[in-house]
Amino acid sequence: QIEETTSDYDREKLQERVAKLAGGVAVIRVGGMTEVEVKERKDRVDDALNATRAAVQEGIVVGGGVALVQAAKKLEGLTGDNNDQNVGIRIVRKALEAPLRQIAENAGVDGSVVAGKVRESKDAKFGFNAQTEEYGDMFKFGVIDPAKVVRTALQDAASIAGLLITTEAMVADKPAKEGAGGGMPDMGGMGGMGGMM
Repeated sequence: QIEETTSDYDREKLQERVAKLAGGVAVIRVGGMTEVEVKERKDRVDDALNATRAAVQEGIVVGGGVALVQAAKKLEGLTGDNNDQNVGIRIVRKALEAPLRQIAENAGVDGSVVAGKVRESKDAKFGFNAQTEEYGDMFKFGVIDPAKVVRTALQDAASIAGLLITTEAMVADKPAKEGAGGGMPDMGGMGGMGGMM
């Protein structure tokens, strides 16, 4: 538009707008009915801003854990020098599918089935949209992740795993078995309703 305009005033305003965008200057007003609502919205804006910055730095990949499943597929032909390395490769492959499985489980769908369908697909963009519970092109669904976020999560996980492997002793909580969900707890009686019978 700058080249097309004939007005000096319009050209100057357009150049100011470009400078503000290039300089990263923007004002986003966040409001809400309560302080908690305002804080929640502000946190969401901050998250979106950080994700946008990360995407500008290193680009985007398909989201919803699909990029990690695609990375796991690259490990299929890899073999280690010994049995311990082969076990490690299998662990990494399984761990790379964990985010997709958890997203599916959170949506109320069997994570193993979803991971299997995504793994078997030849299309690197094919995935599961948990919001609509549909399979398809994740870019078309708008489900994306900043490549930097996926990369750093993978690097951090590998770093922690390496630390745990070299540690001589660890202390962890024993996972609690989840029982069947019960009904509502006893309400302790209805106050002020004595002698009604």
